[in-house]
Amino acid sequence: MSTTVHPVDERLPTPRLAALGLQHVLVMYAGAVAVPLIIGRALKLSPEQVALLISADLFCCGVVTLIQSLGFGRHFGIRLPVMMGVTFAAVGPLVAMAGQGGPDAARAIFGAIIGAGLLSILLAPLMSRLLRFFPPVVTGTIITIIGISLMRVGIGWAMGGPAPLAQSVDVPKLAAMVDSARAAAAAASAPLAKLPGPLPMVDNPNYGALDHMAVAGFVLVVILLISRYARGFLSNISVLLGIVAGCVVAVAMGKMGFDKVAKAPWFEFVTPFAFGPPTFDPVMVLTMTLVMIVVMIESTGMFLALSDITGKPISQGELSAGLRTDGLGTVIGGIFNTFPYTSFSQNVGLVGVTGVKSRWVCVAAGLIMVVLGLLPKMAALVESVPQFVLGGAGLVMFGMVAATGIRILAGVDFKTSRNNLYIVAISIGAGMIPLVAPRWSQQMHHGLHPLLESGILLTALAAVLLNLYFNGGKADEGAAIAAAKAAEAH
Repeated sequence: MSTTVHPVDERLPTPRLAALGLQHVLVMYAGAVAVPLIIGRALKLSPEQVALLISADLFCCGVVTLIQSLGFGRHFGIRLPVMMGVTFAAVGPLVAMAGQGGPDAARAIFGAIIGAGLLSILLAPLMSRLLRFFPPVVTGTIITIIGISLMRVGIGWAMGGPAPLAQSVDVPKLAAMVDSARAAAAAASAPLAKLPGPLPMVDNPNYGALDHMAVAGFVLVVILLISRYARGFLSNISVLLGIVAGCVVAVAMGKMGFDKVAKAPWFEFVTPFAFGPPTFDPVMVLTMTLVMIVVMIESTGMFLALSDITGKPISQGELSAGLRTDGLGTVIGGIFNTFPYTSFSQNVGLVGVTGVKSRWVCVAAGLIMVVLGLLPKMAALVESVPQFVLGGAGLVMFGMVAATGIRILAGVDFKTSRNNLYIVAISIGAGMIPLVAPRWSQQMHHGLHPLLESGILLTALAAVLLNLYFNGGKADEGAAIAAAKAAEAH
């Protein structure tokens, strides 16, 4: 008697598995390497250290994808075609935590990630009950502010790096501080009184260079052309192809070299705790835990949508196992010098586009990611891509995140429930505070800064509380599935 195998559990021929797995890798690759590039540069790490973050990210993407799709015991892995990657929701808080940068900040960040991952494993069984507190009006608002917050990073890339210091600090206040110090030193006959003129400002002479912006614009145009005229697979990897085209132009202009690629070894194991033992700051752990709650809510919607696409119902236990893997993957990420993990929505969309439902395709993709993570030359190549090339792609990637949030909000009832307008308006306003007034929290306790400087977390807290105030906590699983399907576009 023959047993019918569900399409999710169907094992395809190896050549087809490899080809379809590579397609999943290519679709997510640009998004997967973006976060370590952002955080590595925020930490002011050396190119070699940023390349290490990229290798670690690719390696952990593969490992966590294998756990999620293949399953690990009864308590980890949802056993659906899921690709795991670093979440953009953590970028804002992590950049704030980076502070002045350096290995100490990196150790604190990885400690916060490990702590949040452990707490997420414990919280996973409760998350399905919390889904009612994150209807589309909340998730759509959060995703919108994530995209808006990240656009600042993409624009900075397109400009050729960080803004000149004179544009990013309170110059009058700094000058007043210097004058005060000089006057005090004069009264004490100290050498500081002899300082000539104002304090010199560190500048970025390449900021806003026209050739850099031209290349970023070229990358953007290439992505738009491929998205408009290509079909299927090529359209799905338009961002990656745009970056490749931008690199070709940068090489021709003499602005991209391969010296670091030549020096990088062909093979190297990913080293845990490469920056030293992690440090655990309670406020930073709490901040990352709040991020992980948002991540797991989004993952819940993705899993429900994927269950609907593949036609395989998931039980409460399977949903908890999938969410525990978010937490376990985040712990693994912190140990191996990388960041929090979640299911990649563009790959959920790819399952719907291709109609290939086998989880073994994602198992093959996970193996490919592991191999890529063990090839330092690949990481060095990615790190060598100039920031202005990434700028053109960043405008698309981060803008699409914001557009996804708007798309989710388009399904929210604003006509009969005008209170939803207040939720969106006030929550986005709260999230904009750190963007338009970066030093708004300077009079508050320093330990609260990572929390208060994250527009994403401020939006999440405001949206959840306002939704409870206006709408209560009514469960709506169908709305969560619809919102997750809308999110497949980014």
